[in-house]
Amino acid sequence: MTLGEKQELFARSFAELILYAFRQGYTVRIGEVQRSEAQARLNAANGTGIVNSLHRLKLAGDLLLFFEGKYLRDSDDYFELGLYWRSWHPLCRWGGDFKRRDGGHFSIKHGGRK
Repeated sequence: MTLGEKQELFARSFAELILYAFRQGYTVRIGEVQRSEAQARLNAANGTGIVNSLHRLKLAGDLLLFFEGKYLRDSDDYFELGLYWRSWHPLCRWGGDFKRRDGGHFSIKHGGRK
């Protein structure tokens, strides 16, 4: 699958994930979807990301979930969305499964990165 095809898959899947979250009663705000090289380097230096982030390739996005006005910060709060995301396509990866958990992160695997 080409990078462009993966970007298209990500866009369609991320849109569906957002609609699914709304149907489940959540309020959703979109966090970071595209990241500059400078921001990726800064995040890597701060230990909060990697230089080769999939955000730079438009293959990752972050969601902020709210329920009844309360911001849900814990990765476990995103578990239902993570299950849904992973079921969408074999390349879909959820940050709640990462060693350094990030429940609001949703991405498409590319070049060995998730």
